[in-house]
Amino acid sequence: MGQIDELANRYVDDWAELTPIGATAVGISGYDDKTDDLSPDGYAARAELTRRTVNELDVLEPEHEHEQVAKDAMMERLGLEIARADAGYTATDVNVIFSALHELRMAFDGMPTEGEQAVANIAARLNAFPVALEQYRRTLLDGADRGVVSARAQLLAVAEQCDAWTDTKRDSFFTGLAGRLEASGALATELNRGAAAATAATSDFGRFLRDELAPRGREKEAAGPERYALASQYFLGAKVDQQETYLWGFEELHRLEREMQVVSAAIGGRGTTVDEAVAALDADPARSIPGKERFRDWMQALSDRAISELNGVHFDIEAPALKLECCLTPTSDGGIYYTGPSEDFSRPGRMWWAVPEGQTTFSTWREVTTVFHEGVPGHHLQVSQALLRAGTLNRWQRLLAWCSGHGEGWALYAERLMDDLGYLTDPGDRLGMLDAQALRASRVIVDIGMHLELEIPRDNPFGFHPGERWTPELGWEFLRQHTRVAEEVLRFEWKRYLGWPGQAPSYKVGERIWLQARDEARQRKGSDFDLKTFHRDALNLGALGLDPLRKALARI
Repeated sequence: MGQIDELANRYVDDWAELTPIGATAVGISGYDDKTDDLSPDGYAARAELTRRTVNELDVLEPEHEHEQVAKDAMMERLGLEIARADAGYTATDVNVIFSALHELRMAFDGMPTEGEQAVANIAARLNAFPVALEQYRRTLLDGADRGVVSARAQLLAVAEQCDAWTDTKRDSFFTGLAGRLEASGALATELNRGAAAATAATSDFGRFLRDELAPRGREKEAAGPERYALASQYFLGAKVDQQETYLWGFEELHRLEREMQVVSAAIGGRGTTVDEAVAALDADPARSIPGKERFRDWMQALSDRAISELNGVHFDIEAPALKLECCLTPTSDGGIYYTGPSEDFSRPGRMWWAVPEGQTTFSTWREVTTVFHEGVPGHHLQVSQALLRAGTLNRWQRLLAWCSGHGEGWALYAERLMDDLGYLTDPGDRLGMLDAQALRASRVIVDIGMHLELEIPRDNPFGFHPGERWTPELGWEFLRQHTRVAEEVLRFEWKRYLGWPGQAPSYKVGERIWLQARDEARQRKGSDFDLKTFHRDALNLGALGLDPLRKALARI
């Protein structure tokens, strides 16, 4: 092991000590009874660790190609983390999908629940909630004093989430968690006390967001050019021309909608519109499943089949990665996401869905591609394959490295790949994939447009408000016109884009860069190019920014 790998491994150990919630998320054992220090001092300590590591790494010379990849990946990722911390965003960003509050709550989704020690760990974390949220409150107020604060609309929306998590007639998350665990005697008392404490603290934090912080929140949700440039680079691991990408979004969406019209004709006959095809699919009882538990079972069966059929043919999937669990979260935020296995695979990879309140019927044609995105060949294959490369990737690469453009771009690329491999020959399933791609293209336009307050092209192919400037209201109108997502789900998506600038475009722009990287590899290798080998070699590099990815692939 070279000096770079040794430094990376030490960083993981030190990071886990400072970030117990993160340690649970990535599957590092020994920290499940602890929480992060969310005070200003806690954030400063984590930033200092990152800064110190980058300074040490900068003067080290790679001893081999694997270390060159590792150094490039770490310098890019950690360098941007420092930039975000210095700007104040790391500690103060609060939006409907990501904040320290969300990480605290989601930590319980990945914790073991069987056995007395596991329950004791959960009880300890529940009882630590009041201190953690009081620390976080001080951090957010400190940021507000320095003029770094989230948009008022986002703070109010997260306050509403706190209400839902703690309402006994809604999610009742903490009480429900305690009720599902087996405990007796003193442990049961401690568990129930913790659930009550976490519930009260979260409810009170919602009031803090609503009454104290929201009045100090930004009136305008648009990030502006400077903040957006940093956010985009962070989420992509690449610098892109925002104006060119914005205009490409219109071209890509127009292309996808033309394809959707062709598929709609295959569903309903010549002249069938996309909306008519969607209505026919939704009315087909063979494509609808009542009840979220039955729908989860359908997703599990499809995931299992994809893994079985792809393994040994298009990908070589190692035994520990053959298990993927499809799960429902006990909350109703509307998000769909993947969590990776623990370091030793004792906790398998999991696909999660926080079903929105009120949704009781599920359309399979819309979600076939979601299973491929979150599972195999999407996130589960990507994350598991890197985790299993202990011989060539250090612990930072296997456990902590993540770039949305790389990860979400690969998962979107995986959806298109499954179409190429013949898994979306059913016109309904293919329309679902195209509609999901259209959503991702729409949000390239909307995210960049709203946050930079750009002019809508006067010659845009949709005739949509030509020459006007983007506003959140126009963003919502555009999304409603160009996607077929249920309104409650789409409204969550729209709020997410407004609160998390630069993240939503990383899917489609990431896919674009993955496709470009594949084309570059095909051009370099000519007749020696093999798609299966390209996928294997690319994923074996682990997660890294998309600019370092292209450089690494060029050396293979």
